[in-house]
Amino acid sequence: MTALVLALIAGAVIGLALGALGGGGSVLAVPALIYLLGFAPAAATTASLIIVTATSATALYAHTRDGNVAWKTGALFAAAGVVPAFLAGGVAGRLPEAVLTAAFAVIAALAALRMLRPSASASEPPDRIRPGKAAGAGAGLGAVTGLLGVGGGFLAVPALVSVLGLAMRRAVGTSLLVITVNSLAALAARTGTGGGLSWEVIGPFTGAAILGAWDGKRLATKISGTTLQKIFASVLMAVAAFMLVDVIV
Repeated sequence: MTALVLALIAGAVIGLALGALGGGGSVLAVPALIYLLGFAPAAATTASLIIVTATSATALYAHTRDGNVAWKTGALFAAAGVVPAFLAGGVAGRLPEAVLTAAFAVIAALAALRMLRPSASASEPPDRIRPGKAAGAGAGLGAVTGLLGVGGGFLAVPALVSVLGLAMRRAVGTSLLVITVNSLAALAARTGTGGGLSWEVIGPFTGAAILGAWDGKRLATKISGTTLQKIFASVLMAVAAFMLVDVIV
């Protein structure tokens, strides 16, 4: 199977997960780039940031039209993550490949466990900005995004709901603003380090992910969110285990 076909399939699956679950799908981008398309871990995290930025910005536009973005809260959260994302993005290229892969596997496993936990209360509390908590959570998310090339929606959405008190719909939309800003900051730190990237693979991968996200939204109306989360979390846990074994063996 050619790299182009693999990129299209992987992008569509990841976009489908993003659209259906509102976050977490981008965690599969790095292992797909490494194990299906032959990217080195550092190049895979950079390529993932490109894919995540484009997909998140597109989805952000759709959520903005629906009025589901809390701009003040999101801006504060995102601003706190810019410097950590930039610094972590610069460090990522200097880490040994085994360390980067192991760190990613741990984050993927945590994401899977988080998705298997019962959802937060379905109540819709009023939005309230807590500067200290927003700064702390935003900085942590920025560091993860910059270092590992993941969007962090699986971390941002719970934080925006439980820490900052956003309603779930607004949390999903606002997380896309945070992810887009952090990803751009991390990419800025990696400027000039992407000479080895295969743009003929990244382009189709990104396009398929964007299109898949729209289909994911439609899929979410036909299958319960709990079922989708359990299926995706199981796949994610298996990927994390495979990556850890690959590092150890």
